[in-house]
Amino acid sequence: MANTKSAAKRSRQTVKRSLRNRSVLTRLRSLQKGVRTSGKPDAGKLPGLISAIDKAAKRGIIHRNAANRRKARLYKLFGSATGK
Repeated sequence: MANTKSAAKRSRQTVKRSLRNRSVLTRLRSLQKGVRTSGKPDAGKLPGLISAIDKAAKRGIIHRNAANRRKARLYKLFGSATGK
């Protein structure tokens, strides 16, 4: 239990933020699964996923380097799938 008003407010803010961040992370995971389904990558969904990763990094939900790593792995996957 918070001892001060400011601590109580911070606690409420933390709960709101963690719920929002969790929903964004869940959405990212489901988008990634949609792109990687059935062993054959779906290039049509790639721009939406890249955009979602960039937005999550911009908002601080995932680290900037983690976003770059995810995008690099996706580009690598699509490069190998297209035979480049």
